[in-house]
Amino acid sequence: MEPGPALAWLLLLSLLADCLKAAQSRDFTVKDIIYLHPSSSAICEGEQLAPADEGFACLQLSNRPATPYPGGFKCFTCEKAADNYECNRWAPDIYCPRETRYCYTQHTMEVTGNSISVTKRCVPLEECLSTGCRDSEHEGHKVCTSCCEGNICNLPLPRNETDATFATTSPINKTNGHPHCMSVIVSCLWVWLRLTL
Repeated sequence: MEPGPALAWLLLLSLLADCLKAAQSRDFTVKDIIYLHPSSSAICEGEQLAPADEGFACLQLSNRPATPYPGGFKCFTCEKAADNYECNRWAPDIYCPRETRYCYTQHTMEVTGNSISVTKRCVPLEECLSTGCRDSEHEGHKVCTSCCEGNICNLPLPRNETDATFATTSPINKTNGHPHCMSVIVSCLWVWLRLTL
């Protein structure tokens, strides 16, 4: 086979792959947040940030105004949105209830990775004890859940075991109840879940 036709096929396949990527639903990015909430960009313009940290740091800085209670935070919130963009685009800009502490995300997808539904909300610790991925009752669907601690930290979707985690910024044993017992229970549940999945 001559190099000309082989190269032409390679270029054609590359062009088709780019077209398919453009046809898929797009994901929600930090730039979308700044576009939708211009006050975020005004605060970010005056800060000296490293380019890699700029987007997330701007999100953290944009919430400097007083919160309704100490440690108040926001999460992206939606119920069974079509994809991450639709969820984050229309999420209400309100603070989480005081009894919650984490941002929760449940992502249902096809085996190919295409989103079927996205649910995000503010949750207490108890709802974050079963993060990870599992096969759904519906044939060919996978459900991944994740929890995180921090202001609007549930921007991305969990798509695999690496993303479907419980990420905290402070020790879990600071919750109400017996601190030592709670951390032991959480650790045991985490190990048990990892062994059964």
